[in-house]
Amino acid sequence: MTEIKEPFLKRLKKARPSIYTLALLGVAVYFWFRPPASISDETKPLSPFTTQLIDGRLASKDHLQGKVVLVNFWATWCPFCQHEMPAMETFYQEYKNKDFEMLALSIDDDAGVVKQFIAKNGYSFPVGMANSTTTSAFGRIPGVPVSFLIDKHGIIRKTISGQLHSGNLKDLVAPLLEEQ
Repeated sequence: MTEIKEPFLKRLKKARPSIYTLALLGVAVYFWFRPPASISDETKPLSPFTTQLIDGRLASKDHLQGKVVLVNFWATWCPFCQHEMPAMETFYQEYKNKDFEMLALSIDDDAGVVKQFIAKNGYSFPVGMANSTTTSAFGRIPGVPVSFLIDKHGIIRKTISGQLHSGNLKDLVAPLLEEQ
């Protein structure tokens, strides 16, 4: 039995992956951790909604009027949601004083878990819990993460299904900020 194992181990030690194998592996890892988001154009007026943020404040359609708003539905257990949050925080810090607002609505059942997750990671954008009013205002939430981009007039302009990235955010938000 050791005779069979020795040649195999020797061959394994000598095996060197080709540049093509490494490139293919790199592409697979890239898409595993950064799957492309599906972006669709919309022109649907946002329905009224109100939700309580985890810090106790209220957020509603009226509070967001006149700003470009990104509403993100997410969950603490979702790996793609966890991967997009740092980019969302960076973008929020850069644009929060430029007529831009963000609202992250968790579909988790336990607000305590959400509060811990947000505090542990140091996120400062507004976070609330999704409820029947918020989900009906945006339509069917097929899965997470899913985000909606709303213009200054309260019209849903984009639906982004999948993980957000900083490049996506700038490309999608900047034109809406420039609109009158």
